[in-house]
Amino acid sequence: MRLLEKTGLVGIGLVAGVAISLHFAALAEKATVATPLPVEELRAFSEVFGRIKSDYVEPVTDKKLINEAINGMLSGLDPHSAYLDAEAFKELQVGTQGEFGGLGIEVGMEDGLVKVVSPIEDTPAYHAGIKSGDLIVKLDDTLVKGMSLNDAVKRMRGKPGSKIVLTIIRKDEPKPLTITLVRAVIKVQSVKSKLAEPGYGFVRITQFQEHTGENLASALENLTKQNQAPLKGLVLDLRNDPGGLLTGAVGVSSAFLAKDALVVYTEGRTDDARMRLTASPENYLRGNGKEDYLKNLPDYIKSVPLVVLVNGGSASASEIVAGALQDHKRAVIMGTQTFGKGSVQTVLPLGNNTAIKLTTARYYTPGGRSIQAKGIVPDILVEDPSTAALDSAFRLREADLDKHLANGKEAEDKPDTTSKKVQPAPDNKGDAAKTAPAEFGSKNDYQLTQALNLLKGMRILQGK
Repeated sequence: MRLLEKTGLVGIGLVAGVAISLHFAALAEKATVATPLPVEELRAFSEVFGRIKSDYVEPVTDKKLINEAINGMLSGLDPHSAYLDAEAFKELQVGTQGEFGGLGIEVGMEDGLVKVVSPIEDTPAYHAGIKSGDLIVKLDDTLVKGMSLNDAVKRMRGKPGSKIVLTIIRKDEPKPLTITLVRAVIKVQSVKSKLAEPGYGFVRITQFQEHTGENLASALENLTKQNQAPLKGLVLDLRNDPGGLLTGAVGVSSAFLAKDALVVYTEGRTDDARMRLTASPENYLRGNGKEDYLKNLPDYIKSVPLVVLVNGGSASASEIVAGALQDHKRAVIMGTQTFGKGSVQTVLPLGNNTAIKLTTARYYTPGGRSIQAKGIVPDILVEDPSTAALDSAFRLREADLDKHLANGKEAEDKPDTTSKKVQPAPDNKGDAAKTAPAEFGSKNDYQLTQALNLLKGMRILQGK
């Protein structure tokens, strides 16, 4: 028997600076399943290993060959299984605290190039104007073509204050763009809040971190104090939130759901890959000895009219929250179809401070829907007119990733257009691609405006 520290991950992929989404589970003892060794295949492996050692044009160390073989085994499974060397494993653990070094861009791989899924707010990449859908073709003077995603991410990491030049291909730009970024220690503020209007609160979650649930509780309490009365409505903004700690997702959902309501469940091949997580302290505190941070929330929060904003950059933990609130009919989901990252990764530490990240299960909403490669379809489809053209052409989703895990229950599809309502966009669609995207939560935020209009309409109907 082998003692393994298990770390379940809930995220899109790799982030330059490693803001990989994850949750930490308890220590679990797991027996290695005894299976017959594939003798013929191992003999072939041994022969290839020997040939490379004896005949390759340059000497190759045993360590490099074994590491590359492990890399190949895992990367050949799906986009999220991977080998973590000592550096990557360390940065993965540090990233859960919401502080890490890098550029602040979430990336995937497409046709041998690094594709930007989304920049993280308040980071060097965000302030430099890096956009979702940008294709990175060069890092300094090195072409990306032929690199693995891990190698590309490693090159984008570095000492805070050091510079890196990205060469980017962007739709509608006649020639590649050259952007110089200064690496920084990325400190992601998980929860932001304000009174959007008197009586109506706005809470944005940028990433699910260790203290996201606590920060949400504080934000809701502060909004109630600022308003000097219970809120009439609340907008929960999960747009471009790549995910994070599963405990954070359960905590956020629990703030709005009845006690012990099912938030999410998982299905996998092993017993410890099957979980049912409910809106109860033991599931969002996970036995860390903390006081229940939700116990002092105002009672009205459980019933305040709620709109959740999502888009194609909302993934994993964000989708868990949106799916739970949608299935329990606790909130109206508004925006565009989410990313569709609904698989569970478990980090299994190895020797020498390395680990493997292995896909072990799928996530399901309380109603039994698989999130994987499908995502959450909003109740009301509202596109941001300033990004609609870019999103439709360049937005990367789980279903677009090579070797992605199948849904398991439902047919995969592209962004859904059959939601109950389709909110018309302004008449300037022809200029949408040229319009600078509005900052989330600003007065020019079109989707937020529509969410507030819906809340006011709900308020009127309640009054009647």
